[in-house]
Amino acid sequence: MKRFSTFLIALALIAGMVGCGGVTPPTPTQYDLTISSTEGGEVTTPGQGTGSFTYDEGTVVNLVAVADEGYVFNKWTGDVGTIADVSDVTTTITMSDDYSITANFGFEYTPMVAAGAHTVGLRSDGTVVAVGYNYHGACDVGHWTDITRVAAGGGYTLGLKSDGTVVAVGSNNFGQCDVGGWTNIIQVSAGDFHTVGLKSDGTAVAVGLNETGQCGVGNWTNITQVAAGYAHTVGVRSDGTVVAVGYNYHGECDVGDWGNITQVAAGGLHTVGLKSDGTVVAVGWNNFGQCDVGGWMDIIQVSAGFYHTVGLRSDGTVVAVGYNDHGACDVGGWTNITQVAAGAAHTVGLTDDGTVGAVGINDYGQCNVRSWDLN
Repeated sequence: MKRFSTFLIALALIAGMVGCGGVTPPTPTQYDLTISSTEGGEVTTPGQGTGSFTYDEGTVVNLVAVADEGYVFNKWTGDVGTIADVSDVTTTITMSDDYSITANFGFEYTPMVAAGAHTVGLRSDGTVVAVGYNYHGACDVGHWTDITRVAAGGGYTLGLKSDGTVVAVGSNNFGQCDVGGWTNIIQVSAGDFHTVGLKSDGTAVAVGLNETGQCGVGNWTNITQVAAGYAHTVGVRSDGTVVAVGYNYHGECDVGDWGNITQVAAGGLHTVGLKSDGTVVAVGWNNFGQCDVGGWMDIIQVSAGFYHTVGLRSDGTVVAVGYNDHGACDVGGWTNITQVAAGAAHTVGLTDDGTVGAVGINDYGQCNVRSWDLN
């Protein structure tokens, strides 16, 4: 009887299921994930850009953020309670509620060095340090923040901010620091007594001493880089040709026939050009051999001091020619260098670990950079 009763109960259950059309499983709880990002990048996973996405409760969703060039990812903000790692560009979020999250990006501050009669260093957090000749306050940069590039002139310092404006401290006897109204600037260069800025539209601006026409850059267009020397200014065009204005007694502006140039450097009375094939050309005063760069190869950056020229090779080693009475050209043992800067009579090198080395005249302490860590 017991077996028969069990059969009847089972039969009744089956009939009930058939009569009701089958048992409908419960609908899973679903939640919305809303994605956004700040300027400087976007979220590429779970979807390109911004938007809302719906997931079942408990779903683990992959998150991927990608920074634009010149920016870095900072962190995820918003409803981040179930995000595995808020500081990681690739992470996950577990859906247990409706969430709105934002991928935050910030400007990337790349360490760099600059040299005049003093030495300037840009840290990876956008702050600046300086040592050396400070009679006019050229080293008073301790309060600067949000700086993306620095330049060192004869007795003053320039800082380019991430918003395209420029700050300056130091000697201003010719108005070389009158850059407060500049906007949309993407590069700055400091001469001895004049300042040049490259705007985002490829034009150039300049202030300061102009007795030889070194500030006459108002008609330049399609410029990709500028360099200010003692009393002349040089610009690289987008087609690899070069223009120059200013003092030309030694032929430092005779660059009209140059081509395939990717970078220029303006020294005291000479001009150096880096070609796309890694070779280097130079014109101007050559009394100390500062223009003897014809045999250089595999160069990726050049810098010009007042009487010497420095080149960075692709393997991180450095070469230099010119005035060396104080050892400014004694760079033969340098390795793992990522950037060089030639000052009035000293040379500075930034290494791949953020430390800095310097050789040459040190009468104002401009070579006292061994304690720096710019990373």
